[in-house]
Amino acid sequence: MSSIKAVIFDFIGTLTSVGNYDFAVSRMKLYKAIVDAGFRVDHEKFSRAYSEAHEKYRVVRYQEFIEVTNAVWISEALNSLGFKTSPNDSRIKVAVNIFFEDYVNSFKLRRCAKQTLRMFSKDYKLGLISNFTYAPVVYAGLRKSGINQFFDAVLVSEDIGWRKPHVKIFEEALKRLKVRAGETVYVGDSPTEDIEGAKQLGIKTIFIPSQFYTLESLYKSVQKPDMVVHSLCEICKKFQKSFAKLNGKTSTPKYPRTH
Repeated sequence: MSSIKAVIFDFIGTLTSVGNYDFAVSRMKLYKAIVDAGFRVDHEKFSRAYSEAHEKYRVVRYQEFIEVTNAVWISEALNSLGFKTSPNDSRIKVAVNIFFEDYVNSFKLRRCAKQTLRMFSKDYKLGLISNFTYAPVVYAGLRKSGINQFFDAVLVSEDIGWRKPHVKIFEEALKRLKVRAGETVYVGDSPTEDIEGAKQLGIKTIFIPSQFYTLESLYKSVQKPDMVVHSLCEICKKFQKSFAKLNGKTSTPKYPRTH
């Protein structure tokens, strides 16, 4: 079995949590930005058109794993109301930035996140794969959290065009890190996007529960990660032992009990 040369992390949920975020407030800020940009449109009509366009592309994103950025459905919503726009319209891009301001500010590093990255970076290449419709949010979040310097490769689905669990985004990460699947460990909180996605290529996996996915979520899925940990702190504390297992003999993972 190949020795481990790289560790890839998920971002939102795994390394960071989201706190005190109000989606409705962001939606209203988006509408106001659209109006301020010169699009005179009734709030109810815009909200309805936006929701319809968003749902259309949500199907594409979650069933075909093709990433679509926010500007696409905002432009489509406006066009359905009689305007002439495109996803590249600078007015729409400004509105998208305003829409995501509060979300970026809501990111909080999970306990032991920085220590974990610092420890792994001493001996391994580090990568990050994030599903997100607007890549600047992830880049800003990494800078705000003070962890951007740890990564040798950062991949965001908007830039790549494919979302986890599609194999192409994982293949691109391996290519950029110049490692093989068997030399890589993936750490994530989603049984489907992270664990299933990485295992398709033979990447070893570690599941960590989050505010979005619990241990119960993992139990209900058919996914069997190579390891399950309660927190990032546990990875730090059991670093040598944990990676010795992944580098050596394989065994059925032991799931910790829930209380």
